[in-house]
Amino acid sequence: MVSSGDSSQHAQLILGDEDSRKTGTRIHDVFLSFRGEDTHACFTSHLYASLQNLGINVFKDDHSLQRGDHISKSLMQAIQDSQISVIVFSTNYAESQWCLEELVEIMKCRRIQGQVVLPVFYGVDPSEVRNQTGEFGKAFQSLLKRISKKEEEDDESLDLKLGLGSVNSLREYPELREAANLAGVVVLNARNESEAIKDIVKNITRLLDKTDLFVANNPVGVESRVQDMIKLLEQDIQQSNDVFLLGMWGMGGVGKTTIGKAIYNKIGRDFDGRSFLANIREVWEEKAGQVNLQEQLLSDICKDTTTKIQSIENGKIILKDRLCHKRVLIVLDDVNTLDQLNVLCGSHHWFGLGSRIIITTRDRYILRGSRVNLIYEMKHMDDSESIELFSWHAFKQASPTKDLAGISRNVVEYSGGLPLALEVLGSYLFDREVAEWYSALEKLKRIPNNQVQKKLKISYDGLNDDAEKEIFLDIACFFIGIDRNDATLILNGCGLYAEIGISILVERSLVTVDDKNRLRMHDLLRDMGREVVREKSPEDPEARSRLWLHDDVLDVLSDQSGTKAIKGLALKLPRVDAKCFSTKAFKKMKRLKLLLLAGVKLDGNFECLSRNLRWLSWNEFPLTHIPTNLFLGNLVSIELENSNVKLMWKEAQRMEHLKILNLSHSHCLTHTPDFSYMPNLEKLVLKDCPMLSEVSPSIGHLNKILLINFKDCINLSSLPRSIYKLKSLKTLILSGCKKLDKLEEDLEQLESLTTLLANDTAITRVPFSIVSSKSIGYISLCGYEGFSRDVFPSIIWSWMSPTNNLRSPFQTSAAMSSLVSFDVPSSSFNELSSFSDHLPRLRSLRVDCNSVDQLSLDAKTILNALYATVSKEFESTATTSHAPDMKTFTLIQRCSEVHVSGSQHSFKSLLIQMGMNCQVTNILKEKILQMHK
Repeated sequence: MVSSGDSSQHAQLILGDEDSRKTGTRIHDVFLSFRGEDTHACFTSHLYASLQNLGINVFKDDHSLQRGDHISKSLMQAIQDSQISVIVFSTNYAESQWCLEELVEIMKCRRIQGQVVLPVFYGVDPSEVRNQTGEFGKAFQSLLKRISKKEEEDDESLDLKLGLGSVNSLREYPELREAANLAGVVVLNARNESEAIKDIVKNITRLLDKTDLFVANNPVGVESRVQDMIKLLEQDIQQSNDVFLLGMWGMGGVGKTTIGKAIYNKIGRDFDGRSFLANIREVWEEKAGQVNLQEQLLSDICKDTTTKIQSIENGKIILKDRLCHKRVLIVLDDVNTLDQLNVLCGSHHWFGLGSRIIITTRDRYILRGSRVNLIYEMKHMDDSESIELFSWHAFKQASPTKDLAGISRNVVEYSGGLPLALEVLGSYLFDREVAEWYSALEKLKRIPNNQVQKKLKISYDGLNDDAEKEIFLDIACFFIGIDRNDATLILNGCGLYAEIGISILVERSLVTVDDKNRLRMHDLLRDMGREVVREKSPEDPEARSRLWLHDDVLDVLSDQSGTKAIKGLALKLPRVDAKCFSTKAFKKMKRLKLLLLAGVKLDGNFECLSRNLRWLSWNEFPLTHIPTNLFLGNLVSIELENSNVKLMWKEAQRMEHLKILNLSHSHCLTHTPDFSYMPNLEKLVLKDCPMLSEVSPSIGHLNKILLINFKDCINLSSLPRSIYKLKSLKTLILSGCKKLDKLEEDLEQLESLTTLLANDTAITRVPFSIVSSKSIGYISLCGYEGFSRDVFPSIIWSWMSPTNNLRSPFQTSAAMSSLVSFDVPSSSFNELSSFSDHLPRLRSLRVDCNSVDQLSLDAKTILNALYATVSKEFESTATTSHAPDMKTFTLIQRCSEVHVSGSQHSFKSLLIQMGMNCQVTNILKEKILQMHK
């Protein structure tokens, strides 16, 4: 039976449960039930402290207060208001009526509220609790005897005391059996107490899930990137377990923060403490933001909310003192200045061994030098990941609907694998009509999505000065796909300090440089930059600083409405749509510096064009010569490809600033210009000028020239002797000059020449003087039908061949006893594979091959070893101011059809010697491997 008082209490308890279920709130994270005299001084106190240190709200009844036989209503309420109950079963737990009443209430909350119960068996076996045997059973029997005695004295039934029934039913105590059957933790001795507490805390933290960060509703591609990062974070644990700093670098919206959160959730509980400092760039600018970040770091890891940091310098000292013995995981999100790193992560010595610090940033410069151990470059999503992420937001499923599959691929292509854009555009297009989809995509081609624009523009706004912003805008509008060196020369001509400027843009993830040294930019960053220009004057294109859209440019030129605001203009039309405009359209564009035209004709007085022009790129230039009244004095680059030019000009102008001249594919060009009028020229490109038959001797005046390219000038039969006086020339390309049959012995005077390409020419012999060259790194003479010893002078042939028939394949050179030559006969791969041991002393190498397959295999073996050795040599001297102290060798490549005596087969012969430049060997390696794929 239940007394009226008990009924009332029972009703209150049920009401409390209902309230709790209705509100869904819990006051306490964990309720600890334990027998104080068994565990309070050790295990329970340590467990309580560990949970508190993680910010977990634990209710632990104060055992210093005097108790009665029955738990109070407030204690019952505390149990009901807890999300998890931890029951520490110890030897004397069942001797306490108080503990058993707690247990009854806990198990009731489990049944009614779904409360999580975690039993801990401290010094007792679960079976002893389940069956009330052993020491635990004795303690329980002691309680029963005490209750029986009191029952006799008070003449009152036991069920009124415990609300459980008679003494007989107590012997079959169901809550003990029920709790003992739950999965729990067994602590049988003191040796595993510490590990047990860690396991319990980890389990509770997981169950509470209160410190995890929200990652994403649809975490497509997250797990694979997280695993890649974790492998990097764990790579040195087996060796030193030192503090490890990992930089995560990439453009805005690529998912750095998302991956950082996922890693924080995945491995954070394995550390003594963890902290995720979000949006550091924004918080840093707030009032007291810097100190607030330091205090958050202290609070997250040390659970210290009372210590107030007085100043930044004071905070650095406190953080170092408090964290230096803790193994921590810290994620510093969106770092954009070195000051932020210095204040929040001063050095490796701030943290305990095994700590891991992750820094996310858009600026690679933040991570340079020894600031981090490793840099992880964020990759964009592949096509499969992109379509799935987009679909979750646009269709609420993993793939597009059939009617929108095609345009979905167009949107995904536009997004360029950028998660931010995929999510924003997908959400924007959700539940819209097909016509709206097509309209939105057309709009995006002119006006970027505002949310994406705002996120990406953060990087632009964070640039240091106007010069860097101007460089970015010029690249976005005109220089994508242009050689970095060419762009640098042109932008320098505009007064923009392009070397440092472009480097900063690359570090800030705004620009990339591909493997051919061309400037690249993500399409969305390009559109962001162009939108910065457009939004200055949305309605009036003529008032913008740069024009690139066909319609806008056509309107401005047709209406002759250009203004001095215009600094750059590009109009490229197909040949079939070529248009003609009056030069008067440019009259008001006084500040025009960059002019890119294709398929365009201009009629009128060329004095109307700006005198500030720095770059004139005019594909299909229609005139036979550059107009006399076009001012060229400030031009840095003239590019007139596919032009009708016969002579460059009728009246020469002095062009002090000209660095680049490109008249390639000008099929009417017969003579080069007088080069004495362009004394600072660095790059001369006259490819595929089939009528070109004469090179002006004035070419010898180009004292700063670096590259000359006469490729496929099929009528060019000779070079002026003055060309051999060019001491600055590094690259000379003569390939395809089929009438060119001779290189002069003066070739040795080209003291800076590193690369000579003369494939498919009539040249039959390399000058003897090549032996004296100290700079030559790569010679290519492919296509000559003849024997190797006919092309290369005898001294080079003997240089590359052993001089006597020793039994060993290694032969000592008479000239240099410390060096060896290596002669590998046909089909001696085992001997070839051993030559790498002698590479440091190798002077020459000759390999006889009897098949293309063997040649390919041998070349790969040789070059792999060669490149590895030279790279190692290069790295070992990278910190010195001079090259390795070694004799300069020559790399000579000879690719020709060679008839082998006694054989019916022909094969390609490759003659290779070691060079000092490891990049050269790499180029050669790739060239040979591609040749034999």
